Amino acid sequence: MNDHDPLAGAHLDTLAVRSGIQRTHEGEHAEPVFATSSYVFENAAQAAARFSGEEPGNVYSRYTNPTVRAFEERLAALEGAEAAVATASGMAAILSTGIALLKSGDHVVCSRDVFGTTVNLFAKYLAKFGVEVTFVPVLDLAGWRAAIRPDTAMLFLETPSNPLCEVADMEAMSQLARENNCLLVVDNCFCTPALQRPLSLGADIVVHSATKYLDGQGRCIGGAVLGRKEHMNEVLTFLRTCGPTMSPFNAWVFLKGLETLRLRMQAHSAAALEIAQWLQLQPAVERVFYAGLPDHPGHALAARQQSAYGGVLSFVVKGGREQAWRFIDATTLMSLTANLGDAKTTIVHPATTTHGRLTPQQREQAGIRDGLVRIAVGLENVDDLKADIERGFAGLR
Repeated sequence: MNDHDPLAGAHLDTLAVRSGIQRTHEGEHAEPVFATSSYVFENAAQAAARFSGEEPGNVYSRYTNPTVRAFEERLAALEGAEAAVATASGMAAILSTGIALLKSGDHVVCSRDVFGTTVNLFAKYLAKFGVEVTFVPVLDLAGWRAAIRPDTAMLFLETPSNPLCEVADMEAMSQLARENNCLLVVDNCFCTPALQRPLSLGADIVVHSATKYLDGQGRCIGGAVLGRKEHMNEVLTFLRTCGPTMSPFNAWVFLKGLETLRLRMQAHSAAALEIAQWLQLQPAVERVFYAGLPDHPGHALAARQQSAYGGVLSFVVKGGREQAWRFIDATTLMSLTANLGDAKTTIVHPATTTHGRLTPQQREQAGIRDGLVRIAVGLENVDDLKADIERGFAGLR
């Protein structure tokens, strides 16, 4: 009998296509969708053993489904994680992590440069349950150190950040977390494991909005939490109890998205870099934010932590919100939507959309200026995208 594991030591592209496959007796080549709410047991004893956890197997699709499990196993293989838990959305992934691993009286230090909804989750909703949060600039390591208290249980950040592409030093942050006996949680939405693997740099937990690049075509909502089994068991217990569950169909879509993840991320990154360099030459642009640019403060660190710089960039249009809106409204090819990670390029005004629920003071602290425009570069021809951006500039007064 040949016990060789064909995926032992396999590269990311192979894992993205082959890991997590669980063929049924039908011998299907593509992964099936297990569209079922529950499962039939052979006898009462097996039912009892499944419910108690004494016997592995499917119980109820709120927390055990073969298609969802295939997605979890494949993403875990790509991130180098012991286990993964799929969730209904990216925000459900962050919520599940917080509820499962924090308790009343715990303190969280969070980057103030995270997605606006993440700020509200920590500051408004987890705060209702006695979890305190302190927000600090993602790049201010001394500020992180000063903010940590004896009751600090978690450090939370995203890198690169949304939308300014600020890059955190994950090795330094992981050392800080270890020294203070707290968890480092990293939102890896912008890079995905195709460009960086936070767990290999010392993070304890990675969260994803699978809605973005893991899907790649803007079709489904989903999220994931990854890390050590001890932590993921707690997250799964919360999922089993409260039910922010990924649907089997969405999991199947994400499985297929992972197969082309690295190819897409390289293409997104190459196009974004070209557009960012070109935007720096435009007279109506005050500043471009993209870690692939040598003058970006996080460029050297991103070059060390990432294999490429990702598909998201932002820039400040001279003239504030009025001119930023004129620019956006004059474009005709790019999609005006807050989603990102799509094959179709998207454009948005962060101050009034993704970060619109923050106070003016919070936006100012996070660097979200009124003239800021974010573009998530898709897979169209770069010259066509430049032509659309030029239409935007032509609409300015």
